[in-house]
Amino acid sequence: MTTPISQHDSRALLPTPDTQPRPSTAPVSEAEPPPALKPRALAANASHPLDARPAYGMPANVGVDSHVATLPRAAEPPGRPRLINPPRLTEPLADTAIRASSRAAEQLGAALAPFPPRLSEPLADTAIHASRLAAEPPGAALVPFPPRLPEPPANPRFTGQPQLADVASGQRVLGPGTHGDGLRAVQATLLDMGFALHGGADGRYGQHTARALRNFQAHASRAFPAVRPTGTLDAATLRALDTLAPAPGARGQSRGLPSPFYAGQPVRVVVALREHRTFLFDSDGRLTDIFPNATGAAATPTRTGLKVVRAKLDQVAAEAAGARLWNDRHVFGVRILDLSWADGRRSTHSGEELHGTSAPALLGTDVSHGCIRHSNEAILVLHDALSAGDRVAIVEHVDDPHLGIPVRVS
Repeated sequence: MTTPISQHDSRALLPTPDTQPRPSTAPVSEAEPPPALKPRALAANASHPLDARPAYGMPANVGVDSHVATLPRAAEPPGRPRLINPPRLTEPLADTAIRASSRAAEQLGAALAPFPPRLSEPLADTAIHASRLAAEPPGAALVPFPPRLPEPPANPRFTGQPQLADVASGQRVLGPGTHGDGLRAVQATLLDMGFALHGGADGRYGQHTARALRNFQAHASRAFPAVRPTGTLDAATLRALDTLAPAPGARGQSRGLPSPFYAGQPVRVVVALREHRTFLFDSDGRLTDIFPNATGAAATPTRTGLKVVRAKLDQVAAEAAGARLWNDRHVFGVRILDLSWADGRRSTHSGEELHGTSAPALLGTDVSHGCIRHSNEAILVLHDALSAGDRVAIVEHVDDPHLGIPVRVS
């Protein structure tokens, strides 16, 4: 049922501060609405962009005591069907200002959400967060905090080297074709840390530098997960080298050294197979030197475990053994330290020795028949430092679980 509304009372349908919508029973003329109706309808809807329609912008349906009143379109040509507002806009609001503020809040929220994933963690101070949001104009994207810049090398061995500063910043990787003073400093450091580098520190990248870097990376990756055995000098490798290298003019390593105890028993030598280094300790467990080595090939690997020095052979005996076994007097170098198993549960002789070599360019590789090769200069030091009965621990890595704090033996 439709209730007619008079022209005089139709203005009561528009909400005003002192007048609420009220029903009327007077008929509505099909002619143009009263002049007073147009200005108030436009003013009521001008603040909302979605309601910027013609002057008839009132909701089409207004509930009045279970009756519905329909207003015609202003200045509508005769015979044209009347259009009503979309259903989603038929619910009147008490105040168009509320509608405008709600729309503005929605637009601001849409512009600021969602946050980038890296900013999803709660901030320590919500006031800081609020100030950042207030400073940004609506619709502007938030700029994430800048990443932490990499630190340049701190070890005096590497400071003041522009080539290494570029590596530390991630702008450069030293690999094939590289040469320079920065690379020379790295080569000298690897030599002082006991890695094999045939030809010395010449400042040029070649296969021996790649091998030394790869052996260092095999060692460093145990404590620095970002280091990979690539054989090139990248930022992660330089960071590890900067941390582990000794002070200028010193040999050895600042940290990450093996323990001089294997299964609770003191040892004089630790051989680390994967990084191709031999660590020599004195009788009190202090590290005295580190030497490069070559170990067993894949078909004839060096066996890990605790071994003991069985016999010491001088140069004459070493050359005689080489001639007898390999028809080469120099194959064992100038000294041999014959090894046996220390636990007594296997055959007494291990079939492996610490000895010198006639092929120093192969140090740092897996190339032997199971013995641990050293340079002739290094085997002389080992031969003089060790005695029959001294223990030698052969492990894959310096963090082998058998190496550790001594165990009290009853």
